[in-house]
Amino acid sequence: MTHWFHRNPLKATAPVSFNLYGVASSPAANKICNDLRTTRARLLDMFTDTTCTPEIMKKSSDEYFALLQGFILPLDGTTQENKLRFIQNFRWTDTLQGNMASAQQDAVFELVSMAFNVAIWYTKFASRLAGKENVTEDEAKDVHKSLKIAAGIFKTLKETHIPRLITPAEKGRDLEPRVIDTYIVQSQAEAQEVAIARAIELKHNVSLIAALSFETANFYQKADHTLNTLDPECSSKWKKYLQLKQHFYMAYAHCYHGQTILAGDKCGEAIRSLQEAEKFYSRAEALCKEYRQMKGPGSTAKPSEQLFFKKLGTFIKNTLEKCQRENSFIYFHKVPAEAPALELKASYGLAEPSSFELPPLSAQCTPEVYASFDLTKGPKEDKAKAKHDEEIKPVKEADLKPQKDTGCVVS
Repeated sequence: MTHWFHRNPLKATAPVSFNLYGVASSPAANKICNDLRTTRARLLDMFTDTTCTPEIMKKSSDEYFALLQGFILPLDGTTQENKLRFIQNFRWTDTLQGNMASAQQDAVFELVSMAFNVAIWYTKFASRLAGKENVTEDEAKDVHKSLKIAAGIFKTLKETHIPRLITPAEKGRDLEPRVIDTYIVQSQAEAQEVAIARAIELKHNVSLIAALSFETANFYQKADHTLNTLDPECSSKWKKYLQLKQHFYMAYAHCYHGQTILAGDKCGEAIRSLQEAEKFYSRAEALCKEYRQMKGPGSTAKPSEQLFFKKLGTFIKNTLEKCQRENSFIYFHKVPAEAPALELKASYGLAEPSSFELPPLSAQCTPEVYASFDLTKGPKEDKAKAKHDEEIKPVKEADLKPQKDTGCVVS
C-alpha cells in the first residue's frame, strides 16, 4: 500500500569534522575524534540507503551514540558536567521548518537530533515496507515493530534527554513538546492500523475491530489537536492527514459497531450506526481531496486510492443495505435520530511504545583518554550562536515507487 502514510522529511545537518586540534592531545583522543566523524557520516548515509535494514540502522546508530556519550557522560569520577559537552557546534534543520537550521554548541543537542532522525527513519522504513506489492506476515510484524520502536525513541527523547538541553527548543521545532508528542501518538496510531488490518484479515470478533478502530481514531484526533496551536503554514498539511485518518477509523468503528448491535437483534440502532459510518467515510473522502491540495512539508499520501480505503466504502454500503432489508422484512425497528454512542475500550491490539535505551559507553572512552583532552590548548571558548539564517541542503530521499495494489489489508 504505497502512499498510505504521510511522512515529513528527514532532518538535515551540516557536516561535523570533530577536529579538536590541540585539545585532543593523545593518539587515543585523536582516534575517538576520527571515529566520531566516520561513524556519524556512515549513520547519515544509512538514512537514505534503501537497502538499510533495522539491524543495520541499530548497529550504525549504536556505534555513533556509544562514542558520542564520551562527550556527555561524566568520565572523571565526579558528577560534574563532561568538559567536552560544549566544545563542538552542531547544526540541524527541523522536519517542519524547511532548510533553515538551528545550532547549539552542545553534544546533547546532537544526540537528541540524531536520535530523532533515527526514529523518523523507522517510520519511513515501515512506510516503505507496507508499500510492497504483497506484504507477508513477517513483514507486517516488522512494520508494526518499527512504528513502536519509533514511538519509543520519540518518547524517551522527550522524557529523558530533551529536558537536559541548556537551550530549550523554539516553537515549531522538532524538539518542542507539541511536535514530538504528535510524532509519538501518530506512530502508535499507525502501529494500531496494522493490528486492525490483521484483525480484519483473520475475521476476529467485530466488537474487537470496532473498539480498536475507535481507539485508533481517538489517537489521530489527539495528534491533530496537539498541533492546533502550531503555525498553520508548517502544520496544516500534517493536520489534514491526521484528520482524514481519524474520520476513516471512526467510519470503521461505527461500521463494525453496527454489526455488533445487529448481532443483538437491534436492527434500528444498527442501521443508525451504519448511517453514521457512511457520514464519516464521506467526510474522510472529502478530507483526502483537501489533503492532496494542501501545501506543506512532507510526502503526500494517497489513502483514498488504496483498495483498503475503497473496500470500507463498499462494505459500509452493502452492510447498511442488508440491515435495511432485514428491518423491512423481520424487525420493523424504528431508526433512532441519534447514533449509538461509541463507549468502546479495546482489550487487545493497543500499541505501546517500545522501550529505547542508548548503547553502553564505548570502551575507547576511558577516564585516562578523557584526561588527555586538554581544553587549555584549544581555541578560546566560542559559544557559537544559533545560525537560523543559514540554510542546509535538504536530505535527498528516495521516491516511493507505486506498487500494484493487491488490496492487502496490512497497511
